[in-house]
Amino acid sequence: MIKKVPKDMCEITCFDEEMVERVKPKMEEMNGVELIFKALSDATRLKVTYALTLEKELCVCDVANILGTTTATASHHLRYLRNMGLAKYRKEGKLVFYSIVDEHVRQLVSIAHNHSKEGWNE
Repeated sequence: MIKKVPKDMCEITCFDEEMVERVKPKMEEMNGVELIFKALSDATRLKVTYALTLEKELCVCDVANILGTTTATASHHLRYLRNMGLAKYRKEGKLVFYSIVDEHVRQLVSIAHNHSKEGWNE
């Protein structure tokens, strides 16, 4: 019986040893980066992060109303984003305001948003 190889798979095993030796050690640099994507892989946290890219900062109550959730739920997601290093907060009296930690997070969300609008998932 002849096995049919999928079109998206090499039919033989070979590799560019020089290229592999050049790239393989750089894989260590990616350790921990997956945590950023894990944080943004949750639809609610991604929406929270996106909302924070649209405004300089948002109160926990603002986020809850934007998402149609409780303040406890909004606070939970904002705290998670803060713990992952994607958001920061400041307290003003009894209110807590969150913002994006830096331009890199804003760019990451913007690039993903723009990519999704290109129709890649159709």
